[in-house]
Amino acid sequence: MAHILVVDDEEGLRDFLAEALEDDGHSTEKAADGMEAAVLLKERAFDLMLTDLRMPGQMDGISLLRRAKEEQPDMEVIVLTAFGSVETAVEAMKFGAFDYLQKPISGPAELRLLTSRALEHKRLVTHETRTSRDTPSIPPLSYGDPAMDPVVEALRKVASTNATVLLTGESGTGKEIAARTVHEWSQRSGGPFVAVNCAAMSETLIESELFGHEKGAFTGATAARPGRIELADGGTLFLDEIAELKPALQVKLLRVLQERRFERVGGTRTMDADVRWIAATNRDLDSMLEEGSFREDLYHRIAVFPIHLPPLRERRGEILPLADSILERVGRELGRRGLSLTEDAQRVLAGSNWPGNVRELSNSLERAAILAEHRVIGAEHLASLQGSLPSQRSGGDTLADLERDAIERTLKEVGGNRRMAAERLGIGLRTLYDKLKQYGS
Repeated sequence: MAHILVVDDEEGLRDFLAEALEDDGHSTEKAADGMEAAVLLKERAFDLMLTDLRMPGQMDGISLLRRAKEEQPDMEVIVLTAFGSVETAVEAMKFGAFDYLQKPISGPAELRLLTSRALEHKRLVTHETRTSRDTPSIPPLSYGDPAMDPVVEALRKVASTNATVLLTGESGTGKEIAARTVHEWSQRSGGPFVAVNCAAMSETLIESELFGHEKGAFTGATAARPGRIELADGGTLFLDEIAELKPALQVKLLRVLQERRFERVGGTRTMDADVRWIAATNRDLDSMLEEGSFREDLYHRIAVFPIHLPPLRERRGEILPLADSILERVGRELGRRGLSLTEDAQRVLAGSNWPGNVRELSNSLERAAILAEHRVIGAEHLASLQGSLPSQRSGGDTLADLERDAIERTLKEVGGNRRMAAERLGIGLRTLYDKLKQYGS
């Protein structure tokens, strides 16, 4: 559940937006203009704000957006526009808006879809990645384990070029952090970093998201909209879970990579794609090439400079330093600074296999912090990890066994909800279904 601020001078639309979001399980607060919203932003924290661009009074939507980013930089913002042009909405996105909705809104489904995407983006971007412009904007790539030395060196070398990078590794190993690091170290660091989760959207929606669309291109396209390639102009475009793209879209993406040109859906004007491409996947692309589900020519285009991120169990020297960093963040979020681990808890963490990698470590520590009555986390608060301790397993467990156990444990924790399990595991819903079929679950 998220806490969302809805800002619009039209009472009917304001109530409609709030009701639709509350029906989806979120809590909302409403403001009739920018000044009222600014007061609420000072008083309490929000995960997301929806605001009209054109409102009466001294503070319009752009001014409110800029104020919001100063007050709460981690909050996502979606702007609403009925009068402004696409250029105005794009301007808002340059000031930090996640996306925009054109009024009149077609219905609750459109609102909920965009809201879920904005909140998912917020979840993926940690506080460390967006704290201050005066400090590094992303978490460290490495916490000192030698296994990460060649990864850091490879990223540093490729960052100075414009080469396309393919990041591989299990879910939760930090591929998006690696992509953001390449961007920050590159000559394009002054441009935008735009991430697209290829597994989070339907086949038809992701084409429009990537390339944009013209007004009337399909049912519901009430206005022209720039795509992610367009918004990443001069910067970096990160295609996460690229293996989830269907073959038809793989062909279209290949053309853009080859020609560095594209057209919006339903459009005829050809535009330049001045972006640096970084792709990532947790799938075995070699196997997909053999079975024909991933195009070989596209593979060679994205794998100009492949980099593999090792799983957490292969860089155990990072587990405890990483845990300390996570607890610092969790303590701030829970209002319980100074969280620490007992020696027994440290042994449990250091001895676990972590099939879900950094994401599983983060989730486990957050749960443990909530369970602990005080600021000291003991082994008893990490009871859910006991199933992944090597000492409690038979010696013949394979990586597939660990993966199956992680999936089964996560499904149990979320009451069998597969979408929630996929989000917690950091994989696409389609990938989860494939895994369940593979393991006969």
